[in-house]
Amino acid sequence: MALSFFSPPAPPVHRITCQALSVAVPSVAVAVAPLPVNPNPSLSCALNCTHFQSCSGCTQEYNLHHPVVIDEAIGFFNKLGIKDFSFDSCRLWGWRCRAKLAVRGSSINPLIGLYEEGTHNVVDIPDCKSHHPNINAAVQLLKKGLFLILLPIHVNELYILFLLLIWIFHPGIIELNVEPYDEDQGTGDLRYVQMAVTTHDTSLPIPERYKNGKVQVSLVWNSRSENSANTAKLNALANFLWGNGGPKRKVHLVHSVWANFQTSSNNIIFGNRWRHLLGERDFWEHIGGIDVSLAPSSFGQANTRAFDSLLRKLQKYVPQGASVVDLYAGAGVIGLSLAVSRRCRSVKCVEVNKESRQSFEKTVERLPTNVESNISWHHADASIEPTSWLLGSDVVVVDPPRKGLDPSLVKELRHISAVELRAFKRPEKVKDEKRPWILRAREDSIQIESTTVHEENQSLPQTLIYISCGWESFKEDCSSLLASKEWHLHKAHGFNFFPGTQSIEILAVFKRGRGASTKKKKSGKKQKKPH
Repeated sequence: MALSFFSPPAPPVHRITCQALSVAVPSVAVAVAPLPVNPNPSLSCALNCTHFQSCSGCTQEYNLHHPVVIDEAIGFFNKLGIKDFSFDSCRLWGWRCRAKLAVRGSSINPLIGLYEEGTHNVVDIPDCKSHHPNINAAVQLLKKGLFLILLPIHVNELYILFLLLIWIFHPGIIELNVEPYDEDQGTGDLRYVQMAVTTHDTSLPIPERYKNGKVQVSLVWNSRSENSANTAKLNALANFLWGNGGPKRKVHLVHSVWANFQTSSNNIIFGNRWRHLLGERDFWEHIGGIDVSLAPSSFGQANTRAFDSLLRKLQKYVPQGASVVDLYAGAGVIGLSLAVSRRCRSVKCVEVNKESRQSFEKTVERLPTNVESNISWHHADASIEPTSWLLGSDVVVVDPPRKGLDPSLVKELRHISAVELRAFKRPEKVKDEKRPWILRAREDSIQIESTTVHEENQSLPQTLIYISCGWESFKEDCSSLLASKEWHLHKAHGFNFFPGTQSIEILAVFKRGRGASTKKKKSGKKQKKPH
């Protein structure tokens, strides 16, 4: 439910009901603890997580429905004339469907979780309340596999009997000795694990899909490739996960198992080499009215339910049949959802990460056959010659990283009238393109032409839709755009993408021009009588 906040003098009354997520989880998962019945709002919307004091993931323990930064946001937008800023509190627990977790510790006691604040000491978080419960279940299954593999050998009759039983049911894995990664020494096998939940299962009724989500497990392996010496350990661990969480089990938990190979000593989690090991190769989610393919290497929103809510809201601000350019597009989810929902004349998606291309292509293949839109994806940096991407679009959508818009793009948007004037004055003579970054973008692009011939549009955007995950950078960009007098703020909405943190997602809609002028006050002076 979207919550609307209004500025003084009449402060809003928030009527919020928070309920614990009731989820059927596999036997290896830790059940979500129920919350008290009808407590006060602060307690009913509390995190109730045993890891809060040590884990760096969450910073707000109470009032998850009302992040501290929201009060500042209300005041900020109120000063800019937005009196109807709304905030969608979204799902408060079990919302995270994508998690990157470090694997450290010892052979006997592996730790899988996040770094302690300001350190590289990993905090084990088996009962994380933010995780979709099936992520916790998959982590527990992974630990079980590591524990079986990592058991030390002691001369003890009961222990030997136990090892023999393991040997019978899991032949060949006892000797593998998989080790969690040691950052100081650069040794070990398993560095990180990425858990991603897909809730798109058309065989289930819609209300049952979220709680029965399946987990794509990506093992970040400390080796250069699948031909390295420790590959046998990787395959054994993958087989264990699939054998104990795959479709032949009573509870089908594991969607697929992937490997990523990384040997770098820096803080970058993933290497460039990926391999599909077991399970389904394609990972699908239904977001914004379309089926979306997401490779483990491409960016995906952690809170898929909240992202879907944002997209539904965003679609209302794009006119039917508009030409759209989607900058910082990733796999093109936003642009493609607009192509379908708003029947756009054209959609251009621009993304610097080449890994997103495959996901874009697969998503396009599943679009409805009646979509009449010129759709393209370009592997390019939106900060280089941004005019070349803005030209010919009615609407520009930007979804930058936390640092905000690139300065070159802000500059272009601040002077968009001058840019438009230059574009119209350009001679019609077509020259051979020689700029290398444009040529590279063309080579790496994907073009899906519409069967309908549309008149070429040479205008520049009249609407800017800004999606922000970085509040501080958004305030700077917003102030800069408004100071130019080229844009005015039309609408703003907030979404609780990360309950328990100081972060909110902002959807802001800017329109060209100064906007509605303020009403002139009556002077009160009497008009002079004519002589």
